[in-house]
Amino acid sequence: MRDRLPRPKKIEPDMWVDEAIWGHRLYDEQTPWLCFMEFLNVLNSEMEAGRAFVEMVPNSLSYSPQSRLYLRNILFNNPQMAVIERQHRNDNRAQWERWKDSMANIAGISSPDYTYLEERFSSFDDFKEVVEFLRSSTIEGENNKRWSSQFVFPFGPDCLYEDLNIRDNGISADRRFFARTGELLYLMLSRSGKGEELLSHFKLRILNRDAKFNRLVAALQPNHELVHSTSTERKGTYLPYLELPEYKALAEDWIRLFRCNIPTYDVVPYLINILGLHMILYSLNRSKELLGHDDRTTFVVEVVSPKKTVIRELSADSFSDNQNLSRFAVEHFIRLVKETDEWKTAVETNEIQECRDILEKIFSWPKESNKDEFEQIESIEELFDTFFERAINRHKQHFNKFHNVWGREIGLTSRRGSRRSRYAPQDLLLKSLVLCVVPSRMEFQEFLAELYSKYGLIIGDKQAPEYIKKGQADQEAFAENAARLEQRLSSMGLLKRLSDACAYVENPFAAREEGIE
Repeated sequence: MRDRLPRPKKIEPDMWVDEAIWGHRLYDEQTPWLCFMEFLNVLNSEMEAGRAFVEMVPNSLSYSPQSRLYLRNILFNNPQMAVIERQHRNDNRAQWERWKDSMANIAGISSPDYTYLEERFSSFDDFKEVVEFLRSSTIEGENNKRWSSQFVFPFGPDCLYEDLNIRDNGISADRRFFARTGELLYLMLSRSGKGEELLSHFKLRILNRDAKFNRLVAALQPNHELVHSTSTERKGTYLPYLELPEYKALAEDWIRLFRCNIPTYDVVPYLINILGLHMILYSLNRSKELLGHDDRTTFVVEVVSPKKTVIRELSADSFSDNQNLSRFAVEHFIRLVKETDEWKTAVETNEIQECRDILEKIFSWPKESNKDEFEQIESIEELFDTFFERAINRHKQHFNKFHNVWGREIGLTSRRGSRRSRYAPQDLLLKSLVLCVVPSRMEFQEFLAELYSKYGLIIGDKQAPEYIKKGQADQEAFAENAARLEQRLSSMGLLKRLSDACAYVENPFAAREEGIE
């Protein structure tokens, strides 16, 4: 089993199980988009500190995200603006005065001063149009999140701020939507060996303060919000493994996407889709490694057919097998304690207090505040079973859902036309894969082989000998599945057939690919 880095001295969770295996933490309620936004907050802060993608001591990350209370109130806690604009349509002064009165008790800010807005915008109508334009770029569009958990598209560094819980009695950080998955992503890329090249792309393409839309967002903020503040500090991220091939693979795919001739802001959805796929691979690979499975992580992919096919059933089975891996890994990880000499000795001497101490030392369970709840347990077997049940239930609440939720979010999984989830990629994910795999153009069968080699995607018959040999599907079923993908890529303008025996997948944004090892 791979060596893990020492865990943090200060442990936030109520037990240290999921975090020990995958890190602190992968979380289902933090979507790939919000993971990317949290990552940008970390990267921008570390850029300001002059240490972007440089990790001197493992798991010592400490960064300063921004609050930007004026910006987020103006964009997402500003319900009267349109009404005021209509009521005083021809009176610019009245519009400004009424609006400032309506925002006098702005959340999180005492005695707000909007003088700077009148100086920067020639009219209230111009101000309103800018606000409405930026609102239209809200991450994940229409959602039911509170206003302090809404995020504008990352046009530049002045668009970045952390998730907050803002109430009348104070402001606090919220870890529901910024749950540290973006921090884990930052550490992965810092350990990829590709940080310097990634940084050059981010500085040019996404974290460019002079970009025109970033300057538009900056115009909504007072000068003090445009100066990077270090008044807050976030730390405590834990990524268990110092080196993994997954880190480099993710970084290389992002570099390939940046090198494509994709317009600056259009590249972001592709980055997020590929990020999601690599995070799913990371989570599944760690489960398999812990369980001692020698086979690689694979996904039987159904290219959707009008009729139900055997590939659909195999894909659903593949999804189910992968979905259960993390729970099996947690069960195995917990049971390993029974194989330790300490535990065996405590069981032989019936020292239940010694067993309690072992569980607390290895898993940080129970917390000091909850110890009284378990003091009445007098059997070692009952003590272990109680902990085991609590750990599994905790795992089911969030991490066990990660594979399913993130697969759906990036367009990898679907339940369309079926009761069961299976791997059935949507167009945006397919295009993301083409951009990452195809330098300029690539023969179709070679493309299928690369998808299997890089991501474990089983589509054609040459990638499915195991299923064919076992009689679970014949060669023709997988060949037809590949043919449907060929037709789909052709309809998307990503494939050209030159003859009956020769079809090429084409990268429409092809650029130089030198420099990636």
